[in-house]
Amino acid sequence: MKAIRITVAIFVGLAVSFAQSSPPDPSHPAPSSSVVKSPAPKAYTMPRMPDGHPDLQGTYDLATLTPIERAPGTPLVLTNEVAAQRERTMAAIIAATERPISGDRPPPPKGGDGSSGASGNVGGYNTFWVDPGSTYTVVDGQKRASLIVDPPDGQVPQMKPAARKRESSLFIPTSNALESKDPGLESDPGAYDDPERRPLGERCLLGFGSTSGPPALPDYFYNNLHQIVQTKDQVMILSEMVHDARVVRMNAQHLPKTIRRWMGDSVGHWEGDTLVVETTNFTDKTRFFGASENLRVIERFTRTGPRTLLYRFTIDDSETWDKPWTGEFTWPATDQRIFEYACHEANYALPEILSGARQREAEGTSPKK
Repeated sequence: MKAIRITVAIFVGLAVSFAQSSPPDPSHPAPSSSVVKSPAPKAYTMPRMPDGHPDLQGTYDLATLTPIERAPGTPLVLTNEVAAQRERTMAAIIAATERPISGDRPPPPKGGDGSSGASGNVGGYNTFWVDPGSTYTVVDGQKRASLIVDPPDGQVPQMKPAARKRESSLFIPTSNALESKDPGLESDPGAYDDPERRPLGERCLLGFGSTSGPPALPDYFYNNLHQIVQTKDQVMILSEMVHDARVVRMNAQHLPKTIRRWMGDSVGHWEGDTLVVETTNFTDKTRFFGASENLRVIERFTRTGPRTLLYRFTIDDSETWDKPWTGEFTWPATDQRIFEYACHEANYALPEILSGARQREAEGTSPKK
């Protein structure tokens, strides 16, 4: 095939050279100087609901290699070459780590086998079962190196001293709380004293990270799908992870501050063809990136094509950061179906998690409180 392509290329090159050097043939008059233009591409017509507003409905796959933050001193936009190289590298890693595991392999050594990701350092299931993303998000034709676009350095702003003190003095079972870096044990031994101190994702109350939102972010793990169902008075956003469903009340007033919700109170309105959602009234147990319960999140959903939405979010909490910060990424539509995430608060692992901590205490291997 390579030889054929080379031969064809040579033939075409010779034909062009010959045509340029040969005298005109009087029996074949030269074509008219007028150029026949290709028809202009058909303009995209945005689908609309009966009330005239854009139809945002569909199922979207949020999986992406683009992280929330980017390395200090690096640009927001990746070159196509760099992005392609990184995507190829990730594809190779996934291909290597999703290979079938031998059923008669020996048990992992004490302390783990050095594996990561889905295996959890103990020789568990392979990466066939996870979907951390395979491409970088594309916004305005640009491959993005981070979701955060403001501050320009792509970093979450430094927390205020009072906010850092607040975080260090409280143990709160947030949805984005990290699990142990030491195999089987978190830095705060009190985290294993009762089930309600375990992270919300582990207890199946909210999706891991901030996949349920707001803001709705990739979890870089699995169950990446989100579905939007829209009516004139309400917009529902369903997250595949832990089956969280958030209902946005259109053109409504926020609930009284005394009423707090896991995912806050979301109220929406239209600004032109963009759906704008403001969420307040968070519980102090959510604490997105260490925010206070007075966190305010502004989300913007804009249809940019027949199978894409642009999602933009702004985080505003004067008790935690000096100024708001903003991120954005594209939600590509998918034909995949959302399946039930069969997770519930009484999951079978929870008794073992707590009893394992009790066993370490009995053996004297648990850190001192």
